[in-house]
Amino acid sequence: MPHCCTLIPGDGIGPEVAEATLRAVQATGVDICWRRAELNEAIILEAGKTLPQYLLDSLHQTRVGLKGPVTTPIAEGFQSVNVALRKALDLFANVRPIKTLPGIKTRFQDVQIDMVIFRENTEDLYSGLEHEIVKDVVTSLKVITRGASERIARYAFSYAQKNGRKHVTAIHKANIMKLADGLFLRCCREVAKEYPDIQYKELIVDNASMQLVLRPETFDILLLPNLYGDIVSDLAAGLVGGLGIVPGANMGESHAVFEAVHGSAPDIAGQGKANPTALMLSAVMLLTHLGEADAAQKLQHAVEAVYREGKHLTGDVGGTASTQEFTDAVVSTAKK
Repeated sequence: MPHCCTLIPGDGIGPEVAEATLRAVQATGVDICWRRAELNEAIILEAGKTLPQYLLDSLHQTRVGLKGPVTTPIAEGFQSVNVALRKALDLFANVRPIKTLPGIKTRFQDVQIDMVIFRENTEDLYSGLEHEIVKDVVTSLKVITRGASERIARYAFSYAQKNGRKHVTAIHKANIMKLADGLFLRCCREVAKEYPDIQYKELIVDNASMQLVLRPETFDILLLPNLYGDIVSDLAAGLVGGLGIVPGANMGESHAVFEAVHGSAPDIAGQGKANPTALMLSAVMLLTHLGEADAAQKLQHAVEAVYREGKHLTGDVGGTASTQEFTDAVVSTAKK
């Protein structure tokens, strides 16, 4: 029986990188039935809601989704699709592997970076509780709960244990936010005691940011509340070449949505310039989630082989290849 997965191509370059990724997944030999759920700004405005019912119905049926980028208006308009999905499906863990790809020229190409960032996905300032008390005076409420903090901490430590990781670092600002970040830290410390074989330490978020730039190779698992996780995960992506080559997953108790974390880049849409690496590597995570370890490894190795060779890379990573040429190279390698 084939796996059934929801495909949300998105807008901008989303449809291009989605089609490229479907070809790459198919090349691994795994059997997946993709259920398309179109979503873009026009659809959202017509539906009058960020998540149309047909999309939610599809995800409730398949419980697994692969999502391209969807444009989010800034400082106005509808809610972020990503935030809405996380709340609707209780996708409490944002997981972002940050790993050096062979052949990529970065400021840190002389060190091997291999870390995984675990970001709590459901609360903190992303709860969206903002109020204008009087004109031009706005408050935003930061929400931290024991339940959410323990859940993300346990997820990170469990991942570390299952995957042979040795260190977990909790990132915080409890020196200033003693109650909110203090609660997050207490939960992390309590969970850490359940995993005595894994080393646990804590870093204040500003110091952690500096350490990531100074010695990124020393980090293994990073555990963060929502806002810090958002910022630090993008910072870390910059260490290995940018958002265009970094995958992501939003994990819940019963649903999982895998996505490229870069934007929709409408300025290059339809020009064959898009780099599908991030969505392809997100598909690697999806295949692993589905229990298709061999197919996941095959796709991971195919992408790495194309980067290692360096002949078919897109412009954003120093090459001259088109989206199709890069994809053709990955597909050809995966089929071998």
